[in-house]
Amino acid sequence: MQGQSITNSFEVLKRVIHTRLQSHFNNVDAVFPAVKIEDDGSPLNGFIISHQLPLEEYIILLTALVPHIMATFFESIIQEFLPQGGDFPEFGGVKGSNHRGLLPTGETVQFIMAGNDIEKRLSVQYLLTNGILAKKKVLYLETVKEGEPLMSGRIVLDPELVTRLTTGIEITPKFSPDFPAKNITTAMTWDDLVLNNYTQNQLSEIMIWVQHNDTLMQDEVLKRKIKPGYRALFHGPSGTGKTLTATLLGKHLNKDVYRIDLSQVVSKYIGETEKNLEKVFVKAENKNWILFFDEADALFGKRTNVQNSHDRYANQEVSYLLQRIEDYPGLLILASNLKSNMDDAFLRRFHTIIHFSVPNAAERLHLWEKAFPASYKPEPAINLSHLADKYELNGAAILNIIHYASLQTASRSDKYIRNDDLVEAIRKEYRKEERTMT
Repeated sequence: MQGQSITNSFEVLKRVIHTRLQSHFNNVDAVFPAVKIEDDGSPLNGFIISHQLPLEEYIILLTALVPHIMATFFESIIQEFLPQGGDFPEFGGVKGSNHRGLLPTGETVQFIMAGNDIEKRLSVQYLLTNGILAKKKVLYLETVKEGEPLMSGRIVLDPELVTRLTTGIEITPKFSPDFPAKNITTAMTWDDLVLNNYTQNQLSEIMIWVQHNDTLMQDEVLKRKIKPGYRALFHGPSGTGKTLTATLLGKHLNKDVYRIDLSQVVSKYIGETEKNLEKVFVKAENKNWILFFDEADALFGKRTNVQNSHDRYANQEVSYLLQRIEDYPGLLILASNLKSNMDDAFLRRFHTIIHFSVPNAAERLHLWEKAFPASYKPEPAINLSHLADKYELNGAAILNIIHYASLQTASRSDKYIRNDDLVEAIRKEYRKEERTMT
């Protein structure tokens, strides 16, 4: 289905270009063919209909898409009018480093849609920078060298959209220095998460925002005064469920969660941190993702007194982040072990600040009960209430302990987890934190 839809659309583009070339070379008025987009179930037509693209933006999209499928599409049409070849600067276009055919620029679309009509060319220029496709971040004009015309920049189409329109397959961006974020998922459910009632109630506030904020943004008064995004801070000791909670929120709300990798974002080079983060924010906008910054105080820490140029640029990074998180239209979650490490200016911008405390004895008992595997049972000598009362452990540590004890059980081809293995694993966890086990 998508193959036929693409073929039909490229035939429309061919007729439009042919009409423009006839007008240009024969000095006649260009009368473009009527275009009707059928809802045929194809990804291309579905995208055009759902975004309500006008004819001009439909042609822009096809012009940007066609080189990805037909390498010599433009050349074959131009050759009909210039059989001997020759330079044709009016059509625009550039050559790529690998691609042998013509790659369209802003000038290409200006010529196709407007010819030499100045008003129409300016209208096309506006669409390329402020139209639906540009605002949705599905295409952009490549930056040109200083002094060269803006419209001589190549039209770059989002590679994920290219795959979606041509194959119908949704792909996720790959983790790389250009996109320093990873999609995080979990097989666990809300039943596996043990939190106190106060924390649970605060999480419900986030869910209410996701489900009902769009309704509020339709209100004539509120939409002028309320920014569209939502910012939450999760703070508390390691292993208390901050990352798991963020992942489960995405799973429950049917949204992808992307964790920002601070090792790839933070740079010693001036300006690079902002540049790396901007790539993530631009990609995430209009994708309906949840952005999750773990160990956020590394990026969102307190500003310092300016004593040298490094301090000045570090403070500029914080100022950039303040503005950027406030402009992000979706759900943004920051996690920190210590709230006191966060800059006060950030704290004022959070809609909710949620504390993840070390579990008490009753919560630890729930964690112990939920952690045991289906394949192995605790031996009768194990008293989970005693373990929960005596040893102050978080959920991550308890999982590590059960994992260790289960491996020991499997190595013996046994069916019962032994108390001695649990105690030894607890001792290992205490050593990690340099605590003394009594």
